Amino acid sequence: MPAMPFRLMPIAPVLLGIFSTQAALGIMTPLIPLMLVKGGISTPTIGLIASAFYVGFLAGALSCDRIVRSVGHIRAFAVFAAVAADGALMMALSDQPAVWAAMRALIGYCNAGFSLVAESWLNERSDRSTRGRTLGAYMVASWGAGVLGPLVLDVVPPASLMFAVVGLAFTTAVLPMALTHQPNPEIRRDAQLNIRELLRISPAGVACCFTAGAVNSVFYSLIPVFLSREGYLASAVATLAAATNFAGLAVQAPVGFLSDRLGRRPVAVAVLVSSCIASVLMGLGASSIFPVFLAIGCLFAACTAPLYGLGSSLTNDRLQPGQALAATGGLLFSWSIGSTFGPSIAGAMMGRLGPSGLFVYLSTVLAIIGAFVCARMLRRGEVPREQRTSFVPAPAAPAHHAELAAHGARPAEPELPLRAEAVS
Repeated sequence: MPAMPFRLMPIAPVLLGIFSTQAALGIMTPLIPLMLVKGGISTPTIGLIASAFYVGFLAGALSCDRIVRSVGHIRAFAVFAAVAADGALMMALSDQPAVWAAMRALIGYCNAGFSLVAESWLNERSDRSTRGRTLGAYMVASWGAGVLGPLVLDVVPPASLMFAVVGLAFTTAVLPMALTHQPNPEIRRDAQLNIRELLRISPAGVACCFTAGAVNSVFYSLIPVFLSREGYLASAVATLAAATNFAGLAVQAPVGFLSDRLGRRPVAVAVLVSSCIASVLMGLGASSIFPVFLAIGCLFAACTAPLYGLGSSLTNDRLQPGQALAATGGLLFSWSIGSTFGPSIAGAMMGRLGPSGLFVYLSTVLAIIGAFVCARMLRRGEVPREQRTSFVPAPAAPAHHAELAAHGARPAEPELPLRAEAVS
């Protein structure tokens, strides 16, 4: 089959839609903990509300495909955007933690739907010769929005009115999708590999994906709580969120280059150890001037951002032809489990140990998984370089590109996925 030329117009609607949804999430991620701290809500409760987003995401990853199969990609995207906007507006109308948790879960569900629609669309409009450029455009849209979104809080102080801005961003995402002349992508069914089979194929790969969820969800959800407790202004929180997203984007290509040449697990161990050291340094540097803490935070984000991509690549290196797409659901599930329970556990530790409990949690998780991956290196050799798939970057939290990443190992034209993926 001849390679199709790369064209931007067939994917422009989904890129514009994703940019708008990720800008909304970029504003909301630091806004919610700042508002909860301002309202005197306890840290464990904030952790539970943060976890609610990932509970909803996990539910969406398992069931949003039914909505897409029923009404098609464009209508489904409109449904998810409208419901997410409703959730944001409900948070503006209520100050009850239970309501916020429910709305966070609802928005998490819709975010899984956004990812599902976007990645199915991009896979339909690309092949092996254009997928890299398609993914690059997707990363620019999602990461760019993730960087710009938090900067709104530099201009406008956190207040309930900001949830209206979030709602506007969600509803605006409908416009390019609703106005496009592009047809809905074709829908096909796909089998899944369960977690038990994936653990047998690549325990280290599954562990890295789990850690990406367990660490990055906590960092981006609870670092605003830590900064607020330490007396930093909302503008500092917004600056940190934007800078760490940019740092995560910047390291993807270098880490991918090294993992393709030096091996996945040595690079994964280096990333885990460096992340653990950075988390300890953040705890020690909490009382430093903000530029120092910001630099350490960017180092931490740069080290943890490639974890999902490394885990996906570790797994795909050991898959048989035709298994790559089926493995994505299991990798997503492992990420979602870490993202769901991580903020609750970290929030409880912060409630017991104080704000520094955040860094105790992060360093402990990273040290345990780093030791586990080292043990796997001693038990089984590295996949030969000529048999490795190409590393494909994926955002840290939530991860949006695993569906695309999984296709790196496929020799044939891809089946279209109908399982959502998780990026910031």
